[in-house]
Amino acid sequence: MWLKQLAVLNFKNYAEATLHFAPEVNAFTGANGAGKTNLLDAIHYISLCKSFFNPIDSQQIRQGADWFMVQGEFDKDGQADTVACSIKRNQKKQFKRNKKAYTRLADHIGLFPLVMVSPSDSAIVTDGSEERRRFIDNVISQTDLAYLDGLIAYNKCLAQRNSLLKQAPKGGKLDNSLLEVLDMQLVELGMPIFEKRQAFMAQFIPEFDTHYRFLTETAETVSLVYESQLMRGPFMTLLEQQLERDRILERTTVGVHKDDLLFSIHGDMPLKKFGSQGQQKSFLIALKLAQYSFLHRQKGFKPLLLLDDIFDKLDDKRTRKLMQLVSADDFGQIFLTDTDSIRINRIFAEIDRKVRVFEINGGAAHQLGNA
Repeated sequence: MWLKQLAVLNFKNYAEATLHFAPEVNAFTGANGAGKTNLLDAIHYISLCKSFFNPIDSQQIRQGADWFMVQGEFDKDGQADTVACSIKRNQKKQFKRNKKAYTRLADHIGLFPLVMVSPSDSAIVTDGSEERRRFIDNVISQTDLAYLDGLIAYNKCLAQRNSLLKQAPKGGKLDNSLLEVLDMQLVELGMPIFEKRQAFMAQFIPEFDTHYRFLTETAETVSLVYESQLMRGPFMTLLEQQLERDRILERTTVGVHKDDLLFSIHGDMPLKKFGSQGQQKSFLIALKLAQYSFLHRQKGFKPLLLLDDIFDKLDDKRTRKLMQLVSADDFGQIFLTDTDSIRINRIFAEIDRKVRVFEINGGAAHQLGNA
């Protein structure tokens, strides 16, 4: 699978642009703020129905305009698919594949899988557990639509249970019959999520280890561990044991919404506290490359790989190793950004791989050379 063409209208800082891509490596170069990352985000939109950076769709509309459109033409085993997303202010997002509108955006997820590596990924290490759960859910959802549906239903049930707990102090009494129903639903919906996350991590961790060792040449030891309260006992038992605490805090304190990933370096030292910027970035890149390998194996074809400002905080040795890896046959079409077109051409000349370079300047894209 690869993206042949991308067209944007009134998207972020672009009034209008059309780009034709190579099936291998494509690079967007230019000064900071020129709009390189915006093109990656446009690709993310047509693949996953949303921005990678901003959940508010209307904020992607170019200043002074009332709407935007992003359209891409994919080639999947010789079959052409045209995907278009358009948004007008104060109106519902329109998403179409081959001119046919989706009734559910969720039905599009996974058809054109994608992995994005960005400086904002640092939040996976530095921020709370919600960021790490979002990472897990993003990967599994691209391979399992039932998982995404189950997650939506679980979060809805969780919100109802939390609402009931908040209302109890006002009325002075908890509706135990309703609580019992919600607990049963929460367990019924939560257990498949837990089991699928466990199964995913069993496959994912070896992939992560392989990529991290390649990038760093085993310069340091790191570990990745899935942690869930549901490993401590039956979900229903945990809910019953924590009920009094839940009533005091007015929220549900056990469940898969509390799952986390533990990142460690040099044994059991937290990566967030003891890892250097370079080590954290290598960890995150290995995490995303493992995501790519998992999606490739599950889908049977190669996802898109988007690398935003990837050379920042990586030394030359790790940069070269990374480019060698992603330019190999295990990877498909790649999009990357950098401020320096000369550096891009030099790196890919050193590893003897072709790259199509686009110079980006103030919302305009110009292809350099003939690659």
